[in-house]
Amino acid sequence: MFESSPSSPARLDVIEAVQQGWAAFSRAPWVFVGFSLLLTVANAVCSAIQRLGTNEEGLPTSLPMALVAMVGALAGVIVSLWGSVALVRGSWSALEGGQPSFDTFVRWDGAAMTRLFRNGLVLGALLVLMLLVAGGLAFGVAQLGQVLTVLPLLAALVVLIYVVINQKFLAQLTLLEGRGPIDTFQRGRAVVDPQWGQVLLLSLAEFAVMLLGLMACVVGIFVAIPVVACISTAAYRQVFGTTDLTGLMAGNDAGQDSATLV
Repeated sequence: MFESSPSSPARLDVIEAVQQGWAAFSRAPWVFVGFSLLLTVANAVCSAIQRLGTNEEGLPTSLPMALVAMVGALAGVIVSLWGSVALVRGSWSALEGGQPSFDTFVRWDGAAMTRLFRNGLVLGALLVLMLLVAGGLAFGVAQLGQVLTVLPLLAALVVLIYVVINQKFLAQLTLLEGRGPIDTFQRGRAVVDPQWGQVLLLSLAEFAVMLLGLMACVVGIFVAIPVVACISTAAYRQVFGTTDLTGLMAGNDAGQDSATLV
């Protein structure tokens, strides 16, 4: 069973989360940027392998090429999971007052990656199901009038935005609390719903940081990626607490004791 979580989560302070995130990034900026660059290059290599097995239409030209494309796609998923775990770990270490080293980021954690893949896959499936239902409804009402088609699509967009913001902290919850998909979704909803507007504001602030990174001759994206990770993790700590229930940070630079599963 898990160590109990706070019953009264604190209110999210977006400005404070941004300040804390930037301070955490500033503890080891070159390590954060270096890992961000490594992660980007690794993803680019995986994408290149995937494109190697497909034609201009994105379709494989033969069975061997299909296998090459599958290998590239699978490698891309693994790299993304590895990078997500690493950024949360590095951010958490810096927010705890430590100075994360490159080893903090590159350390392999198959169990954490599996949890993240499982919960992310279930959420993705739910979102796809929502879109399919909306598409079916749009097709149905189109028989009554083309103008009505937009109604289910607008409703789906509103619900989609709500769910995405509602599950803003899915990665941190999965990695640091270790719950299953349904428990993770319910935990996120219970804490985020009362302050949904603040979490939306946080997401917009993070989007602005990413946009500024892209505008800074694209190179700024290597700074924006870890800064956003630090801001998001700082916000998570505000509203969900600062206890590591899964041992994700075992052996981290901050040296704090990690809670474990019992």
